[in-house]
Amino acid sequence: MAVWCRFEGMITPVLETARLQLRPPNASDFEPLCAMMADEVTARFIGGVQSPPLAWRSLCGIAGHWQLRGYGFFSVIEKSTGKWLGRVGPWYPHGWPQPEIGWTLNRESWGKGYATEAAIACMDYAFDTLGWDSVIHLIHADNRGSQAVAGRIGSANTGREVEVPGFGILVDVWGQSATDWRANRSAISADHARPSV
Repeated sequence: MAVWCRFEGMITPVLETARLQLRPPNASDFEPLCAMMADEVTARFIGGVQSPPLAWRSLCGIAGHWQLRGYGFFSVIEKSTGKWLGRVGPWYPHGWPQPEIGWTLNRESWGKGYATEAAIACMDYAFDTLGWDSVIHLIHADNRGSQAVAGRIGSANTGREVEVPGFGILVDVWGQSATDWRANRSAISADHARPSV
């Protein structure tokens, strides 16, 4: 289920899944974002550990992306606890090869299916609401966890490798078209019902 909320003067979606709420970022996300980005294991494939000043800039960049593009990474909140788990969502900053659905969750959230659940909701949102024709995921060749999430949502490695603009990191391009998503979506379990927007 989704509702719309006001974010920095804009009306923005809040997506709901069985266990998660996905909402635009706010200042309360800063402390858990700092903790996530201070964890070497979590940050190793997304540019490395960030100090609090860099994490602040990252949070502001995500908020700015919402302001400029009208969409961006959602903050992922566990509904049962209210705990911030990470960020997942549509992302298309300057220099990116094409629109992406990306995900980063704190290590305590791994292995619970949260990344897949949130990514499915964001894929639905990107294709059904934003009207995207295709989606990519930029995934480091050694990031088996993200590769598994991409595979579970029906994306495949395209065989292309690109450098992440501004980071100097080489990554594989995974993705699928809207047509592929519609076919893949019908095969995804009923546990992942479409969020309403």
